[in-house]
Amino acid sequence: QVQLVESGGGSVEAGGSLRLSCAASGYTGRSYCMGWFRQAPGKEREGVATIYTGGSRTYYTDPVKGRFTISQDNAKNTVYLQMNSLKPEDTAMYYCAASIYDCYSGIPSTLFHYWGQGTQVTVSS
Repeated sequence: QVQLVESGGGSVEAGGSLRLSCAASGYTGRSYCMGWFRQAPGKEREGVATIYTGGSRTYYTDPVKGRFTISQDNAKNTVYLQMNSLKPEDTAMYYCAASIYDCYSGIPSTLFHYWGQGTQVTVSS
């Protein structure tokens, strides 16, 4: 059973930066598609970025391209989301998730089997 624990959320002003971390345990030695998702109040959950633990392919949703970077440290079983130039519209609960499938652009949240508890990101104008 894969367990995911997010950290690093908080409150920042617009233009600021945050780095989210997702520490994973219970890996079975296989590769996973690791993803960051977010959900703002009253809105649907949105995929933000994904990375494949068996390689380096990454995918981003258009609103965060050029501002967010997903990365991984396989030795630590940790995935990061560096968020720069934050905007008020980035305010949401951010979730880390893992899928047994390979990553591809637009992979839906329904294909992710394991989820963290979420970490809140609030960006003020």
